Amino acid sequence: MMRPDTLDIAAALIIAVVLHELAHGVVARLLGDRTAQAAGRLTLNPLRHVDPFGSVVLPLILAAGQLATIGRIQFLYGWAKPIPVQPLALRVNGAAHPRELMAVVAAAGPLMNFALALLGGLALYVIAAPVFLGYFILINLTLGIFNLIPVPPMDGGRIAVGILPLRAAAFLARSERIGILAVLLLLFVLPLAAGQLGFRFDPFNAAMGRIMPWAFDLVLRLTGHGEGAGYGI
Repeated sequence: MMRPDTLDIAAALIIAVVLHELAHGVVARLLGDRTAQAAGRLTLNPLRHVDPFGSVVLPLILAAGQLATIGRIQFLYGWAKPIPVQPLALRVNGAAHPRELMAVVAAAGPLMNFALALLGGLALYVIAAPVFLGYFILINLTLGIFNLIPVPPMDGGRIAVGILPLRAAAFLARSERIGILAVLLLLFVLPLAAGQLGFRFDPFNAAMGRIMPWAFDLVLRLTGHGEGAGYGI
């Protein structure tokens, strides 16, 4: 049976993901790179941001595998189609700084999500949809924080590549090929396997369990609501 808040979660997730990707493309365009614009990616149309494997196939595989083995869906993971960016086309005052400016483009996605979380807090004053807005804040905070993990191709990894000394940045950049696999293995697969063996190993959820209540309350305080969740999520 579908959860009564499934549509709220889906709508909040689509908005958060589409505007996250759009922020990357818009900032890249402002810095002189027309690649995303030429590919038709500077759009609010969610279908233009769907990655066939990351948005559809992988979540379905993960859901089916968990239902078949443990009888429930414990986690899902996926991604939108990455915004295409040509680092060498990025310019500030005519000068190319590909590594540093790619970090700026990467930072635009999480910053957009944090801005949307604040917007959700402000919207609580004028929109009578506390369940949707609660999920909207939570999902944007989760997406923004998760993407700051400093492993390429996560945004945090690209930011780190842009600010680390050259040798360390080159070493980190070479890990991009295995970055997604490492994230899936360390943050999701190993905790699930450990749980099946009867012991707890879940560093991501343990960290998020501490960070998210603080971040959610911070959004509420910054938007004038005081502390506490109390918004139906």
